[in-house]
Amino acid sequence: MTSTTAPAFLPLSGIRILSLALNLPGPAALMRCRRMGATCRKLEPPGGDPMRRYNPAAYAELHEGIALLTADLKSDAGQTLLHSELAQADVLITSFRPSAFDKLGIAWEKLHRQYPRLSQVAIVGGTGEQAEAPGHDLTYLAESGLVPGLELPATLYADMGGSLMASEAVLQAVLHQRVSGKGMFLEIALSAAAGYLALPRQWGLTQPEGFVGGAHAGYGVYPCRDGRVAVAALEPHFAASLCAAAGVTPCDLRSLLAPATRQRIADFLLTQTRQELDALAQAQDIPMHTMA
Repeated sequence: MTSTTAPAFLPLSGIRILSLALNLPGPAALMRCRRMGATCRKLEPPGGDPMRRYNPAAYAELHEGIALLTADLKSDAGQTLLHSELAQADVLITSFRPSAFDKLGIAWEKLHRQYPRLSQVAIVGGTGEQAEAPGHDLTYLAESGLVPGLELPATLYADMGGSLMASEAVLQAVLHQRVSGKGMFLEIALSAAAGYLALPRQWGLTQPEGFVGGAHAGYGVYPCRDGRVAVAALEPHFAASLCAAAGVTPCDLRSLLAPATRQRIADFLLTQTRQELDALAQAQDIPMHTMA
């Protein structure tokens, strides 16, 4: 029997997207749209996208398969190129502060009159008046309570979360256009993306007293003999396997919330090497991942 692979679903095939967005959220959204089949073009200022200087490898991956053009939007030539591209685009992605649109002659009301089928996805920092306030990923995360200590977050959560919301907005705009024949304006705030990611913490799930915030002994990061291990034995059958390996009895929910149980599990894991824990996880079907 010959196996066949289903063709990739490309919901944005045939859609043309023009981006003016720099740094990370806009290019990451554009990358996702291209991978969903869109034809993507980007206008960069004469100085280029700062990401090219920050991290050339990241810039290259973000812009793979995307046509790059240079335009000074404050010049007549730049405006001519911009409008030539807008006339062919289905969706425009931007990352300017709202006040910049009037200065560049591309306020939504004007764009919508000129190009009724064009949609715009505007990535901004905050909502309302805060859309003009300066900020970056770190400040949006801090505002949402996602920077609990002095360490920097492990990744750029607001930027990447915002890029997901922006690519989702592109899909919404395309669906709207197919139904109504007209474009629409959608604003994506990075602060709102951070707020969405912060919901589990607001609900108490990831607070220190929450089940996945440190209260449950089967869910946490522990030291082992030669590194660390992330343990996610939250469900009863996973917790039972962990308890059996650590010699913990009883293994009910009340016990798993007791500090003494966490200490017993910590003591056991500290005696194990990463290799031993990897073998244990596979043999006993325990969700664990060891780290250097």
